[in-house]
Amino acid sequence: MNAISYKNYSARIEYDPDDHIFVGHLAGIRDIVGFHGASVDELESAFREAVDDYLAMCEQLGQSPDKPASGKMMLRVPPEVHRAALVAAETSGVSLNQWAARVLAEAAHHA
Repeated sequence: MNAISYKNYSARIEYDPDDHIFVGHLAGIRDIVGFHGASVDELESAFREAVDDYLAMCEQLGQSPDKPASGKMMLRVPPEVHRAALVAAETSGVSLNQWAARVLAEAAHHA
């Protein structure tokens, strides 16, 4: 297991061989939220508790929780990659945004 998800938040999981525990941190947000567990069940429970605590703390402080993604993304790519993507989108009959979203979703699914 490399990642887990709950309430639209995901976390990257690593094993700490020195302490013999799984350690995780919420991914894709600026805030630092970590958790750990000695077993998969403990890790999953700690993850859900960390997300719930994070959301509750944000509400208590009157702050909006950091969202994993806004849906807006700017990329800088070499001109030849940009042109190839434009051609691929046009020949597929979709906009560059639609094409890029599909390609990124497929790549993320296989990651």
